[in-house]
Amino acid sequence: MNCFGKKALAGGVVLLMGLGASLAAAASSDWHATVRALAAKHFKNPAWGYSHCMRDYALARELAAADHITLDDDVLFAASFLHDMAAFPPWEKAKLDHSDVAADIVDTILKDTGFPMTKIDAVRGAIRTHMYYRDPIGPEALYLHDADALDWLGAIGVARITALVDPNGAAPDGPKGVAMIEDNLKNVPARVLSPAGRGRVALRKAETEQYLKDLRRETENLHTL
Repeated sequence: MNCFGKKALAGGVVLLMGLGASLAAAASSDWHATVRALAAKHFKNPAWGYSHCMRDYALARELAAADHITLDDDVLFAASFLHDMAAFPPWEKAKLDHSDVAADIVDTILKDTGFPMTKIDAVRGAIRTHMYYRDPIGPEALYLHDADALDWLGAIGVARITALVDPNGAAPDGPKGVAMIEDNLKNVPARVLSPAGRGRVALRKAETEQYLKDLRRETENLHTL
């Protein structure tokens, strides 16, 4: 082989190595698409399905930015899109809190996706404490927790509960749905913990209170609901 052939071969090896590195980098970033696709396919419930995941992720980022807090986006993204996975088959387990179940098994979803598994414990922590009645530790856990809590209030909180009402009169029926909205209004606001999150509470409370007031006026205090 002459010198030109050797140079061409060497150049080809370098090109292939570069291509391999590029493909590896692309594969490592594809875990976001994999997780998003899984959520879109399997999380269909209108109250805590895929759309809820998207809202939680976006709102958590907004709140953290408002508080000038830098989040690990890998942790937040994974936790936001998988925090309610145990509310759906095949991951749900009867009589166990969905937060704990999801935290315990989230590694089985992420381990072969390219997700940086050194961060899995932070994802577990954020998932385990995402409900308003739990105490988050760490910035990603805090802002997911607050985003999730705020999603139970305001117009979207009403919409989520309304979507759960059984059209055939089974549980929850209309009055039970109203009771769920009232419970959220009573219990959730005090559990929004971040400065930016607390700044959103008053408006969402007012939206919920106005809805309940109007609904009672238009249904003879729920008697014709």
